[in-house]
Amino acid sequence: MAGVTKGRTVVECGGDHTIYRQGESADAVYFLLKGKVWLAVSSHDGKEAIVATFGPGEFFGEGCLAEQTVRTGSAVSAGKCTLARVEKLVMARLLNEEQGLSEMFIAHLLARIVRSEADLVDQIFNSSEKRLARMLLLLSHFGKDSSTETVVDGVNQEHLAQMVGTTRSRINFFMNKFRKLGYIDYTSDAGLAVHRGLLRVLKRD
Repeated sequence: MAGVTKGRTVVECGGDHTIYRQGESADAVYFLLKGKVWLAVSSHDGKEAIVATFGPGEFFGEGCLAEQTVRTGSAVSAGKCTLARVEKLVMARLLNEEQGLSEMFIAHLLARIVRSEADLVDQIFNSSEKRLARMLLLLSHFGKDSSTETVVDGVNQEHLAQMVGTTRSRINFFMNKFRKLGYIDYTSDAGLAVHRGLLRVLKRD
């Protein structure tokens, strides 16, 4: 995205900043340079759920390229983040003209499909405890060689409850359980630290 200049705006956001709201006009694609953003969807009766999270190097808001006229959810920053906003018409033209950008965008869409399928399987077949463990590992970008990683600032138990699809009290119960087992730690400097032991939760039958 560094080569895109015309029609591109770099935006710096603080924590809990609404980048766009559900129901607003869908007129741009965003690319996250630093930080984390989540997508929240609200129902008519006021219920809200976090349905997706985005990290550095990911696009979001790309529904406007598929004739989505209004936003179907609200994009909110979790902690400080830096993002690039590219106007819809500019992005559509660049995808036709720039092979490198087009390949990058396709790879993003394929990864999103794989993640969405995994999220659906997780929601249908796994317990709340396993769903929470998986979400903490995803939010901390835990890799196969990781021993300890830190969950991004700005994610609290209410957010986790929306992501996992359960109550805050259940999240609190499992978080205390994980802490007592040594799977997570709360530190004043780093925030929430996720340890390798949390993987054991996912391996249970």
